[in-house]
Amino acid sequence: MSIALPQEDIDLHLDATSAGPWQAVVWNDPVNLMSYVSYVFRTYFGYTAERAQQLMLAVHHEGHAVVAEGAREQMELHVQAMHDYGLWATVRESAA
Repeated sequence: MSIALPQEDIDLHLDATSAGPWQAVVWNDPVNLMSYVSYVFRTYFGYTAERAQQLMLAVHHEGHAVVAEGAREQMELHVQAMHDYGLWATVRESAA
């Protein structure tokens, strides 16, 4: 004997504001040289020397910098790449 369970309608609609965009954030650390952080930003993201310098200085003086923004999956790939370079990085949902 089998029992039929009622099907429930589950509302899976996500609020558009909670779906992103997402940010890859690099954090200051006591290990990496500022020149190396700038090098990573130029090499991996393809930033100009000037932009890489601005982001590196934000990491150094403000404690962190948003280095990329977009889809969560892409930001997770960027964060993994930063980890591979030895930098501290996280993914967070953008406030805006």
